[in-house]
Order: sequence, then structure tokens, then C-alpha cells
Amino acid sequence: MGGPTTAIERLQSLVRIRTVSYADRELIDPAPFKEFARQLAAGFPLLHAKLDRTVVLDHGMLFHWRGRGAERPVVLMAHIDVVPVEESDTWQHPAFGAEIHDGVLWGRGTLDDKGCLAGICEVVESLLGQGFVPAQDVWLSFGCDEEVMGKAAPEAVRILQDKGIEPWFVLDEGGAVAHDAFPGVSKPLAVIGVTEKGITNVRLSVDGRGGHASMPTRMDTTARLARAILRLDRSPFPSSVPAPTIEMFRRLADHLPLALRPLARNAERLKPALARALVAAGPESAAMTRTTAVVTTLSGSPANNVLASRATAGINVRIMVGDSVSGVVERIRTVVKDERVDVEVVESNEPSPLSPTDDDAFRLLEATIATTFPDAVPTPYVMMGATDSRFFTAICDRVYRFAPFRMTRAQRESIHSYDERIGIDDYLDGIAFYRRLIEAIR
Repeated sequence: MGGPTTAIERLQSLVRIRTVSYADRELIDPAPFKEFARQLAAGFPLLHAKLDRTVVLDHGMLFHWRGRGAERPVVLMAHIDVVPVEESDTWQHPAFGAEIHDGVLWGRGTLDDKGCLAGICEVVESLLGQGFVPAQDVWLSFGCDEEVMGKAAPEAVRILQDKGIEPWFVLDEGGAVAHDAFPGVSKPLAVIGVTEKGITNVRLSVDGRGGHASMPTRMDTTARLARAILRLDRSPFPSSVPAPTIEMFRRLADHLPLALRPLARNAERLKPALARALVAAGPESAAMTRTTAVVTTLSGSPANNVLASRATAGINVRIMVGDSVSGVVERIRTVVKDERVDVEVVESNEPSPLSPTDDDAFRLLEATIATTFPDAVPTPYVMMGATDSRFFTAICDRVYRFAPFRMTRAQRESIHSYDERIGIDDYLDGIAFYRRLIEAIR
């Protein structure tokens, strides 16, 4: 039986599969991941017949497309898994329905990250059908647990290391052709992540005796924890402006409102003023300037009439370039200022190294963006989220993060939320980007 017959149908078939990952691997249902592999093989038969395929851990995939040369191999990345859909989320259309309405395809994973994965496969399949051979080896690395800081990407890196592969550049999800990205700028920004914040999870915990709720004690475990949380909320990390942000504003200068152009053109000298402007512009731009720490989980008493003997809060920290895990943890302890509040690092990653922008690989991305999205302003930036590509910095100095799709602010806000969707024409433009990129590799 053949697979779907058009690019849109192939993407729909993949979005409908509930490849949800959980940090607790016992909760992961392997059946959807197996179905995803079957659908991928049905939709892209030449890719599976002509490329060497390695299964990475349970469900990850590593494909090797042999080129005319192997001196400067390229790695194109995406991931199979998606985050769960909360029952309280108010989707306009079913999260796994992959329905099309008014030229837009709705569903979990359309942007994060099955659109990239399917777009890459579309190009490879098409080029294989034409007998095209890339100038250099191309590796396709498709992770299966990116959303939970999993182990597939590090394992893919280990496999490549064992083969002696040192990529010329790596391209993963991350940036986008972002509309409404900065106040007063009408042009979309094609933001290319040249680094990403480190991601660290910290647990605050307070232990006490507990007891009956009819006899509460002053400053019990939950009150002490709440005070610690408020102290953190009222003491944001200091703002700064790293090199990629300086370069971004240099490129934006001619497109900003007149009043802001002197600030952008002199960003290197006016870093404090620029940092204040970014913080004032809203949460998306403010996150570009500082380490962020936000409480995401809370737990306390198991019953209404019981005082908590242990109260905990999980804090998700995104560490800015220039900061470190140790420095961040020390600052949290200083701000909390309570020896009874235990501060424990659960898992951590340092910020990624900066990838070069004055380089042939970056210029190739810029040129491909300029051809595919001529109205956009290509620019480096610091990516706030975490991707599998951070592990590839161990074997490559040029790791970039760019999803070649136009995204409105509302679409960007839908990632990991509800109403995630991609425009049909935007998806087709993304496929065109990947094709031009592969054809231009030398």
C-alpha cells in the first residue's frame, strides 16, 4: 500500500501520530513512534531505500546520504516527539487532527518540529528521484526525546564521533522568519540561532514536621517556600546584551523607528540603554537580555487538613550566554536568603558556545534565506529555548538553529501551547529553502 501522495498529505499523516514524550520514560507509548517510522517509510520510500539508516536508541533515526565528497559533511536535524496536550487547552481544531482551514494546517508538531522533519525528507526524496548527489555527505539526525532533554541526540553525536565525522555545519530548529518580532519593525526577521541559553532545572524544598491543619505553625514549610519564590520573582537576573544581539541591532538599524536608530547603530557603546529598551519592549525581547528563572511545578501537602512536611518548587532556568550553572545557583541561594530552603540542581546544561557569523556556512544560510524570503532581514540571535543541537557543539563549531517557516507572534506563542499551526504556503516555502540549501552545498 502506498503512502500519502502530496507534501501536505505527508505532513498531515505525521502530525496525526501522537508521538508524545515524557521525562518518565515509563509513560511513553512506543506504538505511535513505531507508527511514525512506518509512515515515514511509506511517505519517503527512496530516502529509506538509498540512504543508510541507523536506529538511535529506541526511536531516533540517523540517515547517511553519501555525497561526491566527505570533507565537509553537513547535519540537518529535527525531532519526532512532541509535548503533551493538556486537557484544559482550548484548541480551535483538534490537536492531532491535522485539519486544514483557510490555508492553514493545525496540529501539535506542525511547527515543533514535524514541519522541519517532513520538509527535509520532502527535499531528499525529490532530489533522489532526480538522481541528484550532494556535493558533500549529508546526515539527517531525527531525535525522539528532544522535548524531555533526552538521550537520543547525545547518542547520535557518539555514533558520529565513532565514525570520525566532524561536520562543517549543523542546522536544527530554533529561529524562524519571525513577523511582529520587534516593535516598530515592519519587516520580518529571519533569526538564526548562533547559540542557545543553557537549560537547568532547580528544586527548592523545605522540610518540616507537618501535622494537623487545625494547629498551624507560623512560617511553616509552604509559607517559607512561598517567601523564597516571591524573593526570586522580585529579583530578576541582571540584564546584558551579548554579541549576537549587538549584531542583530546593527542589522536592524535601518528598519527601526527613527528615534531608535542611533541606539541600534551604536549598540556596542550603549549596551545599558539597549538592555533597558529590550526589557521594556516585552517578555520576548526581555528574555534576550538575561537569565530567566521561573517556577513551573509546586507540591505540598497531600490533603486539605494536613500541614506539609515537605514543600517543593521546580524552577526552570534558562541561562544567558556569559552566565554559568554554578553562578546561577549561587545567586538563587543568595536571593532566597534562607538556609532552611534547600537548593538542588536536578539537571543542567551550560549555554552553548557561539557559532561564527563571519563564515562561509553562515553566509550560505543568509544567501538561502535571501533567495527564499527576500523581504526578511537575516540576523543572528541568542535562542531562548533548548534544542538537540546543543549536544552537537561537541563535534562542530558551526551549529545553527533556524526553522525556515514564517511565523506570526501568535504562532510562536502557540508552540508548547494550544492552536499550533502552519500556513500551507509557508510550509512549501520551507521545503524550497531546504532544497536550495542542499543544492548550494559545496
